[in-house]
Amino acid sequence: MNGFRRAFKAVRRAPQEKSIRLDPIHIMEALPIAVMVLDEQDVIADVNYAAEEFFGASKSILRKSNLSVLLPLDHPVFLMMERARHAGVSIAEHDLTLEGPRMDRRGCTVLAAPLPEQAGFVMLTFQDGSAVKALDQQMSARNAARSITGMAAILAHEVKNPLSGIRGAAQLLELNATPQDQELAVLIRDEADRIRAMVERMETFGEKRLERQAVNIHRVLEHVRKLAGSGFASRIKFVETYDPSLPHVQGDRDQLIQVLLNLVKNAAEAISGSDKQDGEIHLSTGFQHGVRLSAAAGRSRPNLPLFVSVRDNGPGIPEDIRRHLFEPFVSTKAAGSGLGLALVAKIIADHGGLVDVDSRPGRTEFRIHLPVYEDPEEGVN
Repeated sequence: MNGFRRAFKAVRRAPQEKSIRLDPIHIMEALPIAVMVLDEQDVIADVNYAAEEFFGASKSILRKSNLSVLLPLDHPVFLMMERARHAGVSIAEHDLTLEGPRMDRRGCTVLAAPLPEQAGFVMLTFQDGSAVKALDQQMSARNAARSITGMAAILAHEVKNPLSGIRGAAQLLELNATPQDQELAVLIRDEADRIRAMVERMETFGEKRLERQAVNIHRVLEHVRKLAGSGFASRIKFVETYDPSLPHVQGDRDQLIQVLLNLVKNAAEAISGSDKQDGEIHLSTGFQHGVRLSAAAGRSRPNLPLFVSVRDNGPGIPEDIRRHLFEPFVSTKAAGSGLGLALVAKIIADHGGLVDVDSRPGRTEFRIHLPVYEDPEEGVN
């Protein structure tokens, strides 16, 4: 670590001021990205707090361990370190997959930089790009959802009233029609009902004011589990892993129930559709350091340290659909409307949060990141 400390030099704010010596340890700990320093034998010399969170292990465990404990020896990161050592330059790779016994992260950016004053030492930084991609996708999906909001308002006004007249006329025709014509009248009535139901589903995208309050997310999950367990997921095993120390979430309880019920229902349908005899839905909560969204100038960036996860062991989501999953009218179900996950993305975005998905055969996980409730009375003298 001495080489890492010597790599930092004094910073002079102005010619008249004294130089200020910055403590590299404090700087490293303050960085929101994962930082790791390795010696010439690829042994971990030091990590910061963000790296502990990134790799899911404490500093005491990571220190003195070889990087091969975390990543396979044929991983591109090892080649990056060798090139950084021999060429003396920084090397970056994007969209890497980091798989090992302790983690499974995709879409990562890794930077390898030599420490000139400590021969053979290399500093690695790790950034998970999956959250950024998920945010970009959801911003696009949210814009599409807003378009649906305007469309729904027009349809509600221009379509629902005429549909009621058409349905009423079909009922009257059905009373005096021949059996053959009755069948056509029933068809007209059913189609009118179907169109009306579609318009009403689209109306759920309307802008509704959030009743923000302190929400115990574990009570919400328990409510959702009871609803699912007594209905559509009665034959599926639930596994719950909660962090009881989590503070309250800031949000609307009813809308959070709607979101989680939608995700659990999708998980149950995925399992049922695959005819798995050992189907499981895992519900979990926890704390994830460093998840923060950017905000407009003059506003603080919302911190999203809490996460809620819904994971199933179904067949997974096809790759061609996954990238468009939160867009309206995209569905993996033959009879699906494709509005459920778009609504999930919109509600979570309205909460100032983020939802992402990781899916492969046998494992699909939806993870929601939410803000902590902040009492408006706190800090008021």
